Amino acid sequence: MIFLDTSVLVAVAQVNHVHHVPSRERWSQCKAGQTAISTHTLAEVYNTLTSMPPGIRLSPRNAVTALETFLQRANPIALTSDEYIETLRSTSALGLAGGMIYDALLLACARKVNADRIYTWNLRHFQLVAPDLKDRIVTPRSAINT
Repeated sequence: MIFLDTSVLVAVAQVNHVHHVPSRERWSQCKAGQTAISTHTLAEVYNTLTSMPPGIRLSPRNAVTALETFLQRANPIALTSDEYIETLRSTSALGLAGGMIYDALLLACARKVNADRIYTWNLRHFQLVAPDLKDRIVTPRSAINT
């Protein structure tokens, strides 16, 4: 099972994104039943795509179409309230605050499906939040053929 971070899906949907090509190549290798995302990623992708600067911003309708396309291959993973609290505890135990919790929640979803690979363009934060998963966290560029 592979897990895709919001940053990868945003790059897939935005053709002018600096990471579009390697993200798109990774996405083209994804298969239904073998790919997971966080349910929270749906909101993050929508927010990002619809609030980009004019000229590259997607309309709300086009952002939803992109998400529907992603859902044809990616299984959204949700956390229970107990899993949320456990993630908050583990994040606080690492001394991490603020927005790092969002990365921690995504990584909790990756753990939940026992992802073999976790693709992100936010390596540093992901590795800080989940040092135990460091060997599984990669960029699409570093792992095109894996």
